[in-house]
Amino acid sequence: METTKFDIGDYLDSEEMIAEYLNTILEDGESSDLIVAIGHIAKAIGMTKIAEKTGMSRPSLYKALSDGAKPQFGTIMKVLKAIGGQINVKPMSACKNAQ
Repeated sequence: METTKFDIGDYLDSEEMIAEYLNTILEDGESSDLIVAIGHIAKAIGMTKIAEKTGMSRPSLYKALSDGAKPQFGTIMKVLKAIGGQINVKPMSACKNAQ
């Protein structure tokens, strides 16, 4: 039997899937998980394209979005904008009432 390595990037093929992935990480994960998730999305879209949109170099992006990295908040915001995402804050009471 032959197996292939799972790559989340194979499933990040629409804005809806990307948004769902990020929202799941924001709800359930930690900050380090979010950084890695943004890296997965950037790779799925194309690191060269993201580098052009952010004005950062590809090596800098790979370094900033790697597991264990601690990028500046400004870097995260640039990349989020480049991948077509944004952060929305809701009161915790609104989240609890929706469940």
